Amino acid sequence: MKKALIIVDVQNDFCEGGALAVPEANSIIPYINLLMEENEYDQIVLTQDWHPSNHKSFASNNGKNVGETISLNGVPQFMWPDHCVQGTFGAEFQKDLNRDKVTHIIQKGKNVEIDSYSGFQDNNHFMKTGLEDFLKYHDIQLVEIVGLALDYCVKLTAIDAFNAGFITCLHFNGTKAVNVKPDSARNTIYDLAEKGITILA
Repeated sequence: MKKALIIVDVQNDFCEGGALAVPEANSIIPYINLLMEENEYDQIVLTQDWHPSNHKSFASNNGKNVGETISLNGVPQFMWPDHCVQGTFGAEFQKDLNRDKVTHIIQKGKNVEIDSYSGFQDNNHFMKTGLEDFLKYHDIQLVEIVGLALDYCVKLTAIDAFNAGFITCLHFNGTKAVNVKPDSARNTIYDLAEKGITILA
């Protein structure tokens, strides 16, 4: 069975000191590096948030405060601080992440009008990123998922992988949550397990 590792958004802005730093984000990087060192993956894919500076998920572009929610093209949109802007240091992959074995990079969130948490498609399910086609072209049957952040981009990437027909596993030690709401991490793990996604401790 061919398998892939999907590493979600391990970028400077989501790590320590970043514009949208996930608590303890840097602590997962040695675990992810060890996974790549000790396992034989047929493909290793990085997803990368890659927003234009005028992206409408940014509070600053809507005259809103971070944490507010608006309706964006019919979908509730949480207002984030500016982050992972194309071509900036914040959008770069964190330097400690070993990229020697990476085979493919998927950029997402490039459409100004709609956010894209999942590595597979935008939040409106209008546009695919090409990740599903890439994995199926390479006959991948099983995907393992790590990265940032558990309760947003990792969660939606895992759900989309499962819905696309891949056997889907999430490494609990390879992810951290934003936890905008208390218990968000715990609730996310319960939700994913209930859908049939395997949680690897």
